[in-house]
Amino acid sequence: MLDSETFVPQATADGSFTFFSKEFGESFHSHYGARQESFLKFVLPTQLAQQANRPLLRLLDVCYGLGYNTAAALQTIWTVNPNCYVEVIGLELNAAVPQAAIAHNLFDEWSCESIQILTQLAFDREVQTDRLKAKLFIGDARNSIQLLRHSSFQAHAIFLDPFSPPQCPPLWTVEFIQQLSLCLHEYGFLATYSCAAAVRTALLAAGLQIGSTPPVGRRTPGTVAAHITRGEENECTTFSLSETEKEHLLTRAAVPYRDPGLNDPADVILERRRQEQQVCSLEPTSRWRKRCLSKN
Repeated sequence: MLDSETFVPQATADGSFTFFSKEFGESFHSHYGARQESFLKFVLPTQLAQQANRPLLRLLDVCYGLGYNTAAALQTIWTVNPNCYVEVIGLELNAAVPQAAIAHNLFDEWSCESIQILTQLAFDREVQTDRLKAKLFIGDARNSIQLLRHSSFQAHAIFLDPFSPPQCPPLWTVEFIQQLSLCLHEYGFLATYSCAAAVRTALLAAGLQIGSTPPVGRRTPGTVAAHITRGEENECTTFSLSETEKEHLLTRAAVPYRDPGLNDPADVILERRRQEQQVCSLEPTSRWRKRCLSKN
């Protein structure tokens, strides 16, 4: 594993900082703003401000990273309802990432309570207070999610925030997202920054309904998902895709990533998808794009 000194803070447009991962060749956040992304891409789509009126909320932060998503969620929930008891499970591959965020004082602008929680979670991997129970699992999220599923944990909000599908395909597969759906509360929401057709296909295959979320720092939107049968509490919740987005799901870009045993390396997953795309009957994505451009 990389040590914490490997991660050098990079400023983003909203004044917060992120890191660049040499292992995955991508930044943890866009240059638009690491802190803003957490609120707008994850907290807002999962409706945590509205859900905060519950006495108990459970959160699953997939690819915990620096800790911004969890921090933003806790701040939002406790601003609305200081008495809400929150349970957080974070899944993170590299323990050095959240530790580096603390070492570089990236949360100095946050509340003292947030700093204390994130520091203890980064180094002790567990936090217990009168209104919070949090645990950070370090290792392959594919293993952690199976343990979590068997514990009957049901999240009211799931943040799906890995590196991009081409760089981190194991956490975007049909099988992994199916595990996430089994950990999603019947009234809960899953949010991700990705609008990739392969990701949306996997969410649909998991029995979830999906919709677009507003673009944040990029031209493309994110995605929000929830169980199709939501009960009386959420009857008014509906998601939608544009006609163009629906058409995108009928192209070869929509062939999902697959990992039947939840243990294949990234290159095997990528090659499996490439072979499936070659033999499928779906329209080539490049042809679809040209048709869309000609309409405009």
